[in-house]
Amino acid sequence: MAGLLGLKGLRKAKRHERAGFALYGAAVAAAREPYFYESLGVADTLDGRFDLIALHAFLLIHRLQSLPEPGPDLAQAVFDAMFSDMDMSLREIGVSDLRIGKRVRAMWEALHGRAKVYTAAMEAADTAALQAALARNVWRGEAPDNAAAALARIVLAQDAHLASQKLTTLAAGEARFLAPLDALR
Repeated sequence: MAGLLGLKGLRKAKRHERAGFALYGAAVAAAREPYFYESLGVADTLDGRFDLIALHAFLLIHRLQSLPEPGPDLAQAVFDAMFSDMDMSLREIGVSDLRIGKRVRAMWEALHGRAKVYTAAMEAADTAALQAALARNVWRGEAPDNAAAALARIVLAQDAHLASQKLTTLAAGEARFLAPLDALR
């Protein structure tokens, strides 16, 4: 019985794999907007890029988890796509096979911790807590003037924008993020 359930879970994951990678790709594209690096002063480093990708993937996962099936399965597919990409990226920059697992686990823990804090702040409508969490994570506590406030406004606008997108569209692997300046309007 357990083997059969395992195969069903594998088929379910495989069914949403393509959509998960496409959705994750949309999150990566949104995270690579030059505005974040040029205007908000996010470091264009491995850590800075990870934090913005994690933030946009979180927003997508957060939206998908709130939906009926296959929303949660799609959320898992986005998560799986993200960590498959992180694994591959670490290998490409020369991280040894022995260290990959530890680095990916640290990234997973970072995403999980950020997701808990961002979710709590967003659900409580606590903009100050969201700004503080973003400053702590994206800028390691040293956000330029007004940058954390601007990013918090972008996050809330992206969350509302994603909430307006239909499950059928998301299940087809299509997610639309606002351009940062549009999110600030």
